[in-house]
Amino acid sequence: MYLEATEQELGIECKDLSVSFSSGKILQALNMKVGKGEIVSLLGASGCGKSTLLRAIAGLVPVEQGSIQISSRKISFVFQESTLLPWRTVLQNIRLPLELGSRNLKDPRSDQINEILEQVGLSAADAKKLPSELSGGMKMRTSLARGLITDPDILLLDEPFAALDDMLRTKLNELLLSLWRKRQRTILFVTHNIAEAIFLSHRVAVLGGGKVYGWIEIDLPALRESSIRSTPNFANLYGKVAKMLEESIQ
Repeated sequence: MYLEATEQELGIECKDLSVSFSSGKILQALNMKVGKGEIVSLLGASGCGKSTLLRAIAGLVPVEQGSIQISSRKISFVFQESTLLPWRTVLQNIRLPLELGSRNLKDPRSDQINEILEQVGLSAADAKKLPSELSGGMKMRTSLARGLITDPDILLLDEPFAALDDMLRTKLNELLLSLWRKRQRTILFVTHNIAEAIFLSHRVAVLGGGKVYGWIEIDLPALRESSIRSTPNFANLYGKVAKMLEESIQ
């Protein structure tokens, strides 16, 4: 079933949102509602404005017209590249948002740091390593931990697993859902991978023409394991999303 909106308490709402760059208008009177505690994936052709939308919500690009309402100012952004500072250890990179925060955020206790490391699958020994000593997967785990250190209410992820192999990508998909079950944040996730979007999301939004072309509700069980990808329901959803994607670029 295609949905136009959610009846949940709102986490993010964009009204008539337009964003332009020197190359032209990227978003054109876009409207979107994301429920509080909901996971929504954004799909669409390259250049359709998925990343621009995330950056506009985060306040990283100026809005030409329209408005953005969010349920909380506690937002974290996880980029496609891990963007770790090479001269800082894993622990020092994770703590960076606390050092840069405009508010007077207290440093978390050591047990809180250890809990975050454990949540993303990093050890105390890993915390002492430099980025050059990490695999691609460990770098993204560190980036996720850095995004969680301020305990955000809204998590924006811009293709964080795009450069990883399928097996590692699947593991980190499961990790993200595990983190959401522990703390049901509002999550907006940009991806080009249809299966990833279906596996992670409550709903998928397909962008096209600078707007939300359409919505697809993901009616899968709340507790999802990788085996669900081989079920008929998953295949049916994959076909629906693929069809809408094709329609959005015609």
